[in-house]
Amino acid sequence: MASITLKINNKNHTVEADPKMPLLWAIRELVGLTGTKYGCGVAQCGACTIHMNGLPVRSCSIPVSTAVNKEITTIEGLSENNSHPVQQAWIQEQVPQCGYCQSGQIMAATALLKRNANPSDKDIDAAMQGHICRCGTYPRIRKAIKAAAQIMSQKASTK
Repeated sequence: MASITLKINNKNHTVEADPKMPLLWAIRELVGLTGTKYGCGVAQCGACTIHMNGLPVRSCSIPVSTAVNKEITTIEGLSENNSHPVQQAWIQEQVPQCGYCQSGQIMAATALLKRNANPSDKDIDAAMQGHICRCGTYPRIRKAIKAAAQIMSQKASTK
């Protein structure tokens, strides 16, 4: 066990953990942020996607020791009240059915829109590849990403 300090959602959290523990478990079990979900444990489904230094990563396959001195953002860090444009679009387009994969989907979509404000269908497909939704809401996910891009564009033009 080691004392490890993680910067999650702009707050420092010191945890006692095996340095090899997957970051997912430190976030969920030790810090108590349960929005990030466990899906497969082998970085194949995307349910555990978070941002590390602004990039989407699968937290189930990253040792907690690797996250030291990194900026980590979880679904809880996007907004306190679902006011982030991607969250607004997800609600507007009624994306979730069971909802289990949605935090990972939202985190991947948010990262996409940070680097590409107006993604094509091809861009969306590439960014969301490997994010599995067992309910099959892929058409609504694509529609929500486009809606979020529009919301972000409107907000930018009113500034």
